[in-house]
Amino acid sequence: MRRILVAAALLCLVLSGAAVARAEIFGGKGLFIKFDGDFAPRSLPRDRDVPVTVHLDTAIKTGDGSSPPQLRQISFEVNRYGRISTDGLPACGPAQLESTSTAAALQRCRGALVGHGGFDADVAFPDREPFPVHGTMLAFNGRAHGGPAILLHVYASKPVDVTVVLAFSLRHPKQGKFGTVLTAKVPKLASDLGYVTDVALVFDRRYSYRGRRHSFLSARCAAPSGFPGAIFSFTRGTFSFAGGKKIVTTLTRNCKVR
Repeated sequence: MRRILVAAALLCLVLSGAAVARAEIFGGKGLFIKFDGDFAPRSLPRDRDVPVTVHLDTAIKTGDGSSPPQLRQISFEVNRYGRISTDGLPACGPAQLESTSTAAALQRCRGALVGHGGFDADVAFPDREPFPVHGTMLAFNGRAHGGPAILLHVYASKPVDVTVVLAFSLRHPKQGKFGTVLTAKVPKLASDLGYVTDVALVFDRRYSYRGRRHSFLSARCAAPSGFPGAIFSFTRGTFSFAGGKKIVTTLTRNCKVR
């Protein structure tokens, strides 16, 4: 039972995330989300895609410090001029990652690795002082529910070994400013068992396929001809909570034509 409770806590904590300096704040009426993300390099070609590294950080907070409502679904939408490439990249399945440590997950699915990160949290149970939890996160190219997915592997070893695997489905709308959408449903688990103090996730995979170099993430600077750069909607995050509350966050960033 304790393992189940810790697993429930870790899943909700990691999905809540943690803020970093200069994160933008969204929401209201007692519920707020700090959302931050960026990419490098900022200087990009106008007419071709080149490899980029992307990081995302989030936090869910309440105005009075109480526990937020349970998170039910998360969706991240990425600007159309950023591209995900998985051609020739191995895919991992959720069953290969269940009940594995970070080392075991890498041993089974290293070829599918696309991102990495870590988190720190304080977990509290009734009638107990909060205790610290440190964990790692790995993101893998995968398949789930019959379609492409990004699998987030979350692992902590103290106070007990706990693994949580979350599948983000992947789709590509043909119209609109956002060309890639990643969505994950969150199980109905207790979300009042602790709080995150720090989390970070970076996507930076490069690989070779058929004699050519590829990048899991690539982008171009879509500035009109004659303009040295552009300001654009980098990513949009939608967080849906129990009770029907929904917060939509949008990060605006800029690029420079090189």
